[in-house]
Amino acid sequence: MHDIISILPDSVANQIAAGEVIQRPASAIKELLENAIDAGATSIEVFTRDSGKALIQVTDNGCGMSETDARMSFERHATSKIRAADDLLSIRTMGFRGEALASVAAIAQVEMKSKRHDDETGTFIVIEGSNVVSQQASACAAGTTISVKNLFFNVPARRNFLKSNTVEARHIIDEFQRAALAHPEIAFSLQQNGMDVFKLPSASLRQRIVALFGPASNDKLVPVGEETSLMKITGFIGKPEFAKKTRGEQFFFINNRFIRDGYLNHAVVNAFEELLPRDAFPSYFLHITMDPARIDINIHPTKTEVKFDDERSVYAIVRAAVKHALGQFSIAPSIDFDIEKSFEPHTSAAGGKSPVSSITSTPGIISPPSFLQKRAEQKEWRNVFEGIRNESMRDVFSQRETSSQQFINPEWNSELLAEDNRMLFQLHRKYIVSQVSSGLAIIDQQAAHYRILYEKYSRQMESKEVTAQQELFPQTLEFSSSDSEVLRELLPHLHALGFDLREFGKNSFVLNGTPQDVEQGKEQQTIERMLEQYKNNSPVKMSSRENLARSVAKNLSISAGKILSVREMKNIVDELFACSLPFQSPEGKPTVVVISDAELEEKFKA
Repeated sequence: MHDIISILPDSVANQIAAGEVIQRPASAIKELLENAIDAGATSIEVFTRDSGKALIQVTDNGCGMSETDARMSFERHATSKIRAADDLLSIRTMGFRGEALASVAAIAQVEMKSKRHDDETGTFIVIEGSNVVSQQASACAAGTTISVKNLFFNVPARRNFLKSNTVEARHIIDEFQRAALAHPEIAFSLQQNGMDVFKLPSASLRQRIVALFGPASNDKLVPVGEETSLMKITGFIGKPEFAKKTRGEQFFFINNRFIRDGYLNHAVVNAFEELLPRDAFPSYFLHITMDPARIDINIHPTKTEVKFDDERSVYAIVRAAVKHALGQFSIAPSIDFDIEKSFEPHTSAAGGKSPVSSITSTPGIISPPSFLQKRAEQKEWRNVFEGIRNESMRDVFSQRETSSQQFINPEWNSELLAEDNRMLFQLHRKYIVSQVSSGLAIIDQQAAHYRILYEKYSRQMESKEVTAQQELFPQTLEFSSSDSEVLRELLPHLHALGFDLREFGKNSFVLNGTPQDVEQGKEQQTIERMLEQYKNNSPVKMSSRENLARSVAKNLSISAGKILSVREMKNIVDELFACSLPFQSPEGKPTVVVISDAELEEKFKA
């Protein structure tokens, strides 16, 4: 038999590596931004055309490269960051593997101009699909400019999997925002198709957040700042009343590198305990600085995941810092932060500090998420049983009429019931309970209304019969650049839903009318929540129209906790069973649970 194993050609190996690192235009921009930051740039400009599919250009005023370095930078594993394996333990730069430019050049047509500040001339290199087309001296500005044209031109299958220009533009804005938040001291600008999206001067972190997310975000921020011998944490959290229904403005940075970490996210959410509804998510912009030797950033090709050598201590310190910030600004009691002061390593009798790992010995403070959840459940059940124990049965029955007022609205009247011939009442401000021929029907009011509105808005977009309530005075609404991009894409569909919205400048829109279901005075909040929901829904599973119908319906549906009149309950029941799919919400959650007579009888058997 012939041998079957061979070494891949460099061009093929580079394309495979590119598949791991460069997944879409935003991935290429991320790599080029990191290179510019590592070059010591104080100003970075990004230009794109057709959402990066036709052109990506990144210009920086960093240190620049010599003729030899410029050519070597396109070789795989060519890097100035590490020389030996031990160097991986002290990495403070963004890139270090030496794969970024090689990966980009493998699947695009790349031009690079680079010049060191002390050199008279620079270098101009043209590469297509890993092949060097030309290299020559060039008169250019100090720093580096890299132009990436026709991304995936030689990998058509990968290019076909790219999303619409609006979706890809949104991913570009996401990567740009992460870089800009990680380094507020650097001036950044982003231009798409000749239009300025961001023009950010060097600033403080607060100023950078406001510049990215709009002037309204300034009043939402609470500063965070704590330092221990293990780590330093600084930044801002959002006030609880501005929490969103979906994960939105949540940013963690480790040594100025954006990361995703569910464990640290849980630490922040846990610090907001009892301040947020279960379905709300806090905003945060948190920077952690710590010894690189205590983290491993080389566990994922995109370097957005890290591993800590003492993650329990990091969890505890993050939770304590957020809790302290909330307490300091009179947002939450800071009572147990006094206990958590022990997170700071103790001073020994000899004057030295004990190891940071001693943090983990604080009883009842550092709890993994599963234990925290279990403890919360035990507390809830304990409260229930204590309530039962403290009331006699006589008290319960004597107060039955009074307590029923908590569940049955005063609008309940015999005439209405006689006309409808149905017994309806509201349970815990969450469920509608009705007698049916086979037993008892319990309707989730929010899931049911979600289904009703979803089918209503889907029909409206199909028929294009616009029903809107006009604003007495048109409002000018300001949105973030990311939200503005999405709004422009959705304007035709929004008009069909009853949102009379018109562009008015860069990130400004004029609102002349809204659907009847939108509460007056909450127009901007409703649109922002709808956009957040839209962006976080999976685009693979549904069309943009279905996604929008779901997002608007979910955010306009009545919430748990809202008191309903009998007439409102009746309308929900009637409209629900007029739906084509009444028994499930658009996300598959049951809207109705029926307890049969037989089940009830079984419960009362001795």
